[in-house]
Amino acid sequence: MRDRLTLWAYVAGWALVKALPERLARRLFDAGADLAYRRQGKGVRRLEANLRRILPPGADLAATTRAGVRSYARYWLEAFRLPILGRERILAGVTCDDADRLHNAKGVVAVLPHMGNWDVAGAWASLAGAKFTTVAERLRPEGLFDRFVAFRESLGMEVIPLTGGDANPFDLLADRLRAGGLVCLLGDRDLTARGVEVTFFGETAKFPAGPAALAVRTGAALTPATLWFEGDGWHVRMHPPIEVPPGPDRIARMTQAVADVFEQGIREHPEDWHMLQRLWLADLEPRVP
Repeated sequence: MRDRLTLWAYVAGWALVKALPERLARRLFDAGADLAYRRQGKGVRRLEANLRRILPPGADLAATTRAGVRSYARYWLEAFRLPILGRERILAGVTCDDADRLHNAKGVVAVLPHMGNWDVAGAWASLAGAKFTTVAERLRPEGLFDRFVAFRESLGMEVIPLTGGDANPFDLLADRLRAGGLVCLLGDRDLTARGVEVTFFGETAKFPAGPAALAVRTGAALTPATLWFEGDGWHVRMHPPIEVPPGPDRIARMTQAVADVFEQGIREHPEDWHMLQRLWLADLEPRVP
């Protein structure tokens, strides 16, 4: 029953947000974000703790956290409204540096942090002709996950479930890359407990090894991207591909190189980094309530 209520709440909210005028919806989401910031719930406190680690001395932590909560609320507002944004708005609103790096005869593994609006970036890539495959973590309830997958597939994305699918997701992604395809993966939070230790803003964290492992196995280009909001639009920066180094530790070294690129992008746009979960090992071991 609780799963059904959750699904109905999301469906009702989705319909309501799409029905509202955009300016009104944005004001409501900004107000909700400000209220969430004042209440200092668990997610807001975790975002503030993460930002404390990455901001330079003298930076206004409170103002950046409040802007970060608003940025995260904007992500969800746009995710709900994405089906009605329209082709012209998305194509005109997204600016991409070095978009040609999305294409490679041997395939491309585009690896992204939780920044800006990766759903809008994905819709833009699909509309611009760069059809791609991605992996999605299963949500509860199952009906909600099915709706999210159907929605993304309607935008031209191929979505592979991380767990519970008919085939190994790594093998399916490798097949797409060998055919010269584009695979887009979020790469700043390990969900498998088999991640690679990296130095990130001077401390140890774990990043997923999958993007680098796919590039090594298939010969595809491992290409980091960073994203941020720019006025009413969106910006995507495709960074130079990570070279495959020699040696048995090449996956770890490539993943560290990805972390270095992410660090640069997040440092420039910290308010658009949506990391509301524990990330650094010092926070994970031991867990602090």
